[in-house]
Amino acid sequence: MPNQFITVLGNVQDAGYPHIGCEKNCCNKNFNSSAVNFVTSLGVTDLVDNKSFLFEATPDISKQLKFLNNNYSSSTIVDGVFITHAHIGHYTGLMYFGREALGAHKVPVYVMPKMKQFLESNSPWNQLIDLDNVQLREIFKNKKITISKNLIIVPFTVPHRDEFSETVGYKIIGPNKSALFIPDINKWSLWDKDIVAEVKDVDYAFLDATFFKDGEVNRPMDEIPHPFIVETINLFKNESIQVKNKIHFIHFNHTNISLQYKNPVIDSIRKLGYNFARFGDQLSL
Repeated sequence: MPNQFITVLGNVQDAGYPHIGCEKNCCNKNFNSSAVNFVTSLGVTDLVDNKSFLFEATPDISKQLKFLNNNYSSSTIVDGVFITHAHIGHYTGLMYFGREALGAHKVPVYVMPKMKQFLESNSPWNQLIDLDNVQLREIFKNKKITISKNLIIVPFTVPHRDEFSETVGYKIIGPNKSALFIPDINKWSLWDKDIVAEVKDVDYAFLDATFFKDGEVNRPMDEIPHPFIVETINLFKNESIQVKNKIHFIHFNHTNISLQYKNPVIDSIRKLGYNFARFGDQLSL
């Protein structure tokens, strides 16, 4: 086992899998109850400093932390939580640090300014602050955060439906390798950075793959914009297999065929070099 590593703790869109109220094949015939499909989250562990960090506080946080803590020994349940934005699958797990559950003491929660204001201004989240269950640590765009002797985090903003907060992605930098984590973005073309260049600059890239293609759900998909997997593949079609191999698709909607562990289309995409994030995947830093 490497001394610093990322663990995939979830790969599903905010609403989970199976999806509430869904009676389609994706959540019935094609649903594999033996597979672990928690809401999207990453764990980052440094065995040298005996620390672990969570990226996203999902509704599945209790089970995700249990799995993460099985990989190391520490006196704290988690040494910090990084939040990307204020949509339900990304921050609502913070409630389990409160008095009805863990009753934690000053768990560091790293948030951008608008996200910080959202938590401070709304119940029940501000109760977590008032009771010292969590301790908000304000972070800023492109400003490095040193979380251990071997790990640095850099937040950056991405365009998304920012009803309640800004939306960020994270660059996770270890002693040997680095990773991008962008679970939510509207479209790559709307970002002020070139996603191809950004992927080339790291070793792993966990990219928003909420939907496989247009028309996947029975509603106007421009109301819920995300880069389709087929669009991302098209952007990288002329890149080497080494570049494609850096990509780990994540944040799958329940309708997304990527959740099917045996699917010929997904298998063909893997053969091109792409990866599909699965619970328990571990990548060295």
